[in-house]
Amino acid sequence: MLIRPELAALRSDDAAQRRAQAAMGAALARWRATPIVAAADVELAQWGSGAELDDLSLLSALFSGDHDAAPRFCTELVAVILAELARDPLGQSPLRHYCDDAVASITLLRHGTTVLSLQAIDGSGLARAAPPQSVRFAPCETWEAVLAGSARAERLAIAGPRPGGVAIERSRIAMRPGLALHRIGLVETLHLDDVPSSLVLLRMQRRTGCSAVTSEYALDDGALLHQAASSPRDSRLELTAALLGRMGRDDAAPLLAAMAEERGNPSLRWQVLRECLALDTATGFATLCRIAGDGNDPLAAHAGALRDQLIETYPQLAGASRCPA
Repeated sequence: MLIRPELAALRSDDAAQRRAQAAMGAALARWRATPIVAAADVELAQWGSGAELDDLSLLSALFSGDHDAAPRFCTELVAVILAELARDPLGQSPLRHYCDDAVASITLLRHGTTVLSLQAIDGSGLARAAPPQSVRFAPCETWEAVLAGSARAERLAIAGPRPGGVAIERSRIAMRPGLALHRIGLVETLHLDDVPSSLVLLRMQRRTGCSAVTSEYALDDGALLHQAASSPRDSRLELTAALLGRMGRDDAAPLLAAMAEERGNPSLRWQVLRECLALDTATGFATLCRIAGDGNDPLAAHAGALRDQLIETYPQLAGASRCPA
């Protein structure tokens, strides 16, 4: 195994790498302080807070106006990173980055769940991946500008509901430099079919609808395969409620009942209500009745159906506002 002298020296003294990291960080700080990047950072925060893209002059130019604006914006950053690496190859970009066999991504700017990133898709790596059998629709809004390369892609959109799933509308898109794409992830997504060499994109994405869920459907018939909370917080709470249920912690029933009546993710509230019913029938049934009786609650219909089903199974519950268990 060949180990270069520069790397071998790091075993005893990492000062060279720390200097390289400091220089890279300083260079990126200067890039962020440039007027165009500082303005983009401000506008990204505004877009993440709900502003319309048309009201944000710089971001609008990057994704729907001047086709040269997006390449210029990214070229300056790439030049900064490459210049530092040329001076000291031991430097690493402190920007969040990701890479697998097909996709490399680097985060340029970020505010919470709103992200501006640069992505490169390797065509050969994409070709080795198995063809997709399903499609996911997630609660996010995405803008993409094609900077370099080309690709053939398929647009998949939900055309409407059908028993057990949705009808999926499919159409083809030719991706080339200068093309800008916009989609609302809850009803539309994009699959890359073929990338002859590579494809470089500037992508901007923000989460929409904190209570919405990510849904996965089969490509062949649109059947619903899976749903998941789009919020990491909701996922943690669902797991916590399930764990309390498996542990038999009936002392947690009042807390679960309170969570079920909160205004928030309907999927989370429903799962919590089910765990509450299993842990403490009296507390859970009383909560179920209150939710069913609230016509403004999105869970009212589901709660009413479950209440009627329980009363049919256990007639002694008929007319009771609280379970006599």
